[in-house]
Amino acid sequence: MSLTPKTPIPEGAIRYNTDSNKMEVWIGDKWMIVATSSPNLDGGARGVFMGMSTPGGDSQISYITIPTQGNTLDFGSRTISGIGANISSRARGLSAGDTAPTFVNTIDFITMASTGNATDFGDRTIVTGRMRGCSNQTRGMWAGGFGPSPTVRNQIDFVTIAATGNAIDFGDLTGNNEAPSGNINSPTRAIWGGGDTAGDGSYSNVIQFVTIATTGNAQDFGDLIVNRGIMAGLSSATRGLLGAGHAASASNIIEAINISTLGDSVNFGDCTVARYGRGSTTDCVRGVFAGGRAPGSNTNTLDYVNISTEGDAVDFGDLHNVSARMEGGCSTSHGGL
Repeated sequence: MSLTPKTPIPEGAIRYNTDSNKMEVWIGDKWMIVATSSPNLDGGARGVFMGMSTPGGDSQISYITIPTQGNTLDFGSRTISGIGANISSRARGLSAGDTAPTFVNTIDFITMASTGNATDFGDRTIVTGRMRGCSNQTRGMWAGGFGPSPTVRNQIDFVTIAATGNAIDFGDLTGNNEAPSGNINSPTRAIWGGGDTAGDGSYSNVIQFVTIATTGNAQDFGDLIVNRGIMAGLSSATRGLLGAGHAASASNIIEAINISTLGDSVNFGDCTVARYGRGSTTDCVRGVFAGGRAPGSNTNTLDYVNISTEGDAVDFGDLHNVSARMEGGCSTSHGGL
């Protein structure tokens, strides 16, 4: 008598355990509980935006309480001026680099539960702007970007968030990529979508991923509905959203993916404004998009969606002191935590 072999469980698969009433993720050899709690800061999870372009560099850091609505509040300043690619654990927020044409490898960090100026963390392995970050509770990474020759980059490097020090090589994206989406992550997977493959508006529809706990090159995940770059990404542990960006013009489209599987994105809804270079943050229930630019016009608009449903964004508030391109954000309760 022969037995049919069991189908292997794919790493990153998510299930709901009816015995424990907990969400769990498969990490290769066992199921682990997905942590969904976050520090109770001013009534809920905290979202932070570190650095911006106005359109020149600006070092300011601002924050919101994600379950509420309202304008951003002042947090402090980065150690440098300009847009950084943001990542976070529950305790720390990190920002790396600056926007083009200023190229630096600086990484600085803040303590999420407090306010105050950022502190030096270390340096990236390469000097770029317009890269994007992803993270879980332990490890943060940055991918792609635009910098000195070769102009458009494919490198991924990473740090251990609880320590300080220089980044280490992780692997490469599937191709050169400037300004893909970032901040789409579960505790096990980091995902980037779209981006500019040549630095000239050659926007891609490719979605790609890595397993955070390992090192190695990215793999194909699926395709976007629309070729776009300079998008904002955010996620719960199970669903990722890719919002706004630039295609033939500034876009307001939001697309959704299922993080634990492979496949193409589907339509989710629209942002309240059509902009590229938007910031993003989330508490796994609510996803907030911030700022952004269309030719000749920045915006200070904050709008939000409920990640588990589909539909258009609604007003959240405003950036408190400037209209800006953000291109980054982090929180104490995103999908990787």
